[in-house]
Amino acid sequence: MVRNPPGATWASSVLLTLTLACTLPGAAGTQDDDWPDWVDENEQWRDAAARVNEGELVLLSQAPARAVHHHDSSVTITPRSLRDGWVALDQCHYDLDRVPATQIVFNPQRSRGLRITRTRNIARAYTEEHTVQLRDVDADAVVCVHAESQALRQLEDGVFELQNGPFMRRFLDGYYPLRLSLRIDYPPSLALADFTPAEQGGFSVARRPGSVRVEALFEGRLRTAFRFVED
Repeated sequence: MVRNPPGATWASSVLLTLTLACTLPGAAGTQDDDWPDWVDENEQWRDAAARVNEGELVLLSQAPARAVHHHDSSVTITPRSLRDGWVALDQCHYDLDRVPATQIVFNPQRSRGLRITRTRNIARAYTEEHTVQLRDVDADAVVCVHAESQALRQLEDGVFELQNGPFMRRFLDGYYPLRLSLRIDYPPSLALADFTPAEQGGFSVARRPGSVRVEALFEGRLRTAFRFVED
């Protein structure tokens, strides 16, 4: 069973962990039969596993040759969010790995109202406490969910920060490439002041009044922060 990272906290749905159906209890690794289809289909994945990313953020300016899991997320800040910190979250996951079991994990203290809104090519999908559990994920699978996340906090009078992350795609103790598309919509009373990380290869930000769009391609853990000020 894949373990969540000790002590990890996150503000929205950000952790995708893969679980093997035949992992050995207490084993430090896996035997050949334990590798999922997406590893077996390409021997290069086995070689990559020996030098896998262990969590450090590495932004990628060029996409890998094979399709990368795509996390498409939309966050909506409302006037109510400025009072209580709760934002609406809608997200879809595309190019899921073909595995017997996988889960999407939310922070139990900072999420509520989790529900599945769409699935495709997944034998079974259900919510369990603060997770979305997927079974027998096939090729070209999609899952979409809706939730509320307490991700907005007031730093001082008229200054707010939206925190997201860490976003990650984790299998056993390794982290693999993930493509993130993030859209943030906010009320006209706010203006974007700054954000982290800074724009660079593998992390781009498009700004327009009332909306921010982020495109990121990376390995490891990605945390983002967007600061807004009231006009």
